[in-house]
Amino acid sequence: MLDLISRVFGRDHSSADIARERLRLVLVHDRTNVSPQFLETLKEELIEVISRYMEIEEEGMDVTLQTAENQVALVANIPVRRMKRAAVGSKR
Repeated sequence: MLDLISRVFGRDHSSADIARERLRLVLVHDRTNVSPQFLETLKEELIEVISRYMEIEEEGMDVTLQTAENQVALVANIPVRRMKRAAVGSKR
């Protein structure tokens, strides 16, 4: 996720930020038996799909898998700047 954001926006992230994100992905993997690469791919695909309909702030995006008893929930916090005009009221 950080690699994608860095490539798109050209922002540098500190080593601490990168290490923190990697640790978070490892912890999610341990709790849900989902690989960090799977979660990263999921985030990238969510960005791709949601960006068709809305302008979002990728750097503020947070996608996690949370476990409670025997269930896993996908929790996404995605800051939306605005809806794209072509998507408003369009039907597929």
